[in-house]
Amino acid sequence: MLRLFVICLLTLLPFGVRADGEAAGDFDYFVLSLSWSPTWCALDGDDRGSPQCTDDKDFGWVLHGLWPQYEDGYPSYCPTAKRPPSRGMTAEMADIMGAPGVAWHQWKKHGTCVGVEASQYYGLMRLAYEKIERPQVLRDLGRDVRLPASVVEEAFLEANPGLKREEITITCRSGRIQEARICLDMKLQPRRCGDDVIRDCRAQDALLEKIR
Repeated sequence: MLRLFVICLLTLLPFGVRADGEAAGDFDYFVLSLSWSPTWCALDGDDRGSPQCTDDKDFGWVLHGLWPQYEDGYPSYCPTAKRPPSRGMTAEMADIMGAPGVAWHQWKKHGTCVGVEASQYYGLMRLAYEKIERPQVLRDLGRDVRLPASVVEEAFLEANPGLKREEITITCRSGRIQEARICLDMKLQPRRCGDDVIRDCRAQDALLEKIR
């Protein structure tokens, strides 16, 4: 039922309408951001004591967010009359986002700009996440490796046969593989990324730390 509801919702979203300011619902496409959990934990999460990074968790690619995007730039913290998500809503997203606090922040910064209720935004996030196959080969490495960032992109392309190079970008941070960002249209189908998103990490020896 959720999938049918979200598909119906997608038909109501505005398609590429631009206006002055950052009005909710005014954007051109989505960026689905997938974060490599071991990188985030090493650089941020461990110091924060995040539940995403405890020894009993084995997160790999977690959902960072689903971001409304302009062809150049993006809206954020949009004024909205929509109710903020309940604690129950954010807790339900922890299975794919690592921790409830991530879901709350994503609503506040990005979800408010989509122009839908919080529950609907989270439904879109989950549906988008499920549409992209996370490469099993990267989960199965079992050890820390250094590799070209392009190898990570190749793994995503192989795992998602319909995905094209101009529709995905890999980012790095502090010499580590950080995120895979996939650009999606209003129907959550892959599309070309804008010029400000499409820049790939060019590192030849980026660290991909093993899953804990």
